[in-house]
Amino acid sequence: MIRWLLTTFVAVAVLSACWPWLRKLGIGRMPGDITLRLFGKEYPFPFMSTLVLSMLLSLIARLL
Repeated sequence: MIRWLLTTFVAVAVLSACWPWLRKLGIGRMPGDITLRLFGKEYPFPFMSTLVLSMLLSLIARLL
């Protein structure tokens, strides 16, 4: 259980650091992705992008 929690935390930290680069690739701009702007700060919720990336990673894992 602790391993999954740690893995999730590391993945979120890495993706947060790579967010500006990922936006240039179109991640976070798909239909189904929500960006809230509150008090001058943006909060992205990339629901559809997460599904697409998950499918791609699972496809790559199956091929290997």
